[in-house]
Order: sequence, then structure tokens, then C-alpha cells
Amino acid sequence: MFGAFFATSSLVTPFFLGAVAGGVASGRVPAGLAEGDLITSWVNPTSALGGVLAVLTCSHLAAVYLCADVAREDDTELARTFARRAVVTGLASGAVALAGTAVLHADAPELFHGLTHRALPLVVLSAISGVAGLGLLATRHYLAARAAAGLAVAAILWSWGAAQYPAMLVGSLTVTRSASQPAVLSACLIALACGALLLIPALWLLYGTFQRAQAPQPGHRRPR
Repeated sequence: MFGAFFATSSLVTPFFLGAVAGGVASGRVPAGLAEGDLITSWVNPTSALGGVLAVLTCSHLAAVYLCADVAREDDTELARTFARRAVVTGLASGAVALAGTAVLHADAPELFHGLTHRALPLVVLSAISGVAGLGLLATRHYLAARAAAGLAVAAILWSWGAAQYPAMLVGSLTVTRSASQPAVLSACLIALACGALLLIPALWLLYGTFQRAQAPQPGHRRPR
């Protein structure tokens, strides 16, 4: 039961996150409290596309990142299994993204125009990084594949922002209009900088601790 709930949440959470992004990017979420349509703001072709892409992307990143972890533990067979899953989800992500251009052209023309003009270099960067990541997986360069996969996903997120800039909410609110007062922005930046001084070293230590290969204990067999 625990596994079923965990698997379901891992599927539902990125799908709804992508659906929300699709609703915002397609201009179905206007400024104001509950101003958009309760159903069509989230149930529409662009939201469905965003949800499917989010699920595939999260699955791809998880498989890519696990490749290096299990390879570091000398579990070659399991690393190959995750690599195959990463390649399959990567190819599926590319296919859905390519087919999704037709969806955006019909359902979110402003976003489509931005992706094919202002944000086109970022889209190309994402495609190149994705293909490079698949090649690195095939040649078992798992650490480099992590960087390539991360860059591919980051470039897609950056391209979304570049495509709809200067709009924060397409059709109703710009970045400038949504910004707070300069004093508030300055205070937030100072607070974030102070917090980062504490948080970043702690996260680096935590990450480094889990990334270190642990020597097997005498008489201990790692579960498979």
C-alpha cells in the first residue's frame, strides 16, 4: 500500500504541476482572485501537454541520476537497467515535445510564437543537450549525462520564461506590474543572500555525504 501511494503521488504531482504551467502559459489564468474559468483553466490541450511532459521529464531525470549512484556501488547490471529507462523516457520526452508543437500552435499561439522566435536558441540548446545526454548514457558516462540532462530540462524552463516575456500572466499581467515595491524587493534579496550562506554549505555537505561510495562491511551483502 505504501508503494502504491508513493508511486501514485510521484505520477500525480508532476502532472498537475505541468498542467498548472500549461494553463498559465496558454493565457487561461488572468490576474485577480478566481478570475479564470474553474474547469477550462486547467483542463485544456496545453495543460495536458504540460502534464505529460512533466511526468516524462521527472522520470527521465530520476533514471539518469540513479545511473551514477548505482554505478558507484559497482552494480553494473542495475546501472544498465536505469540507463535503458533513461533512454526510453528521454526519447519519449522528445517525441511528445515535438508533437506538442502542433498543440501549442493551435491552442497557445502566443507561446508558440515566443518559442519559435525569441526563445528558439534555448529550445535548440535543450534539444542538443538532450541528445548529448542520451549519447553519454549509451557510452556509460553517467556523471556527464547528469549534467546534460539537467541542462536540457533547465533550458526548456528558461525558454518558457523567455517565450512569454515580459508577461507574467499572458494577456493580463506583466513582470513589471507584478513586481513589489523596491524596498520590499531589496529586503527579500538580502534575506535570501543571508539564508543562502547557511543553506548552500549545508546542502553541499549533505549531498557530498550521500555521494561518497561506502566500503562494504565484512559479512554484509547489499540487498538487490
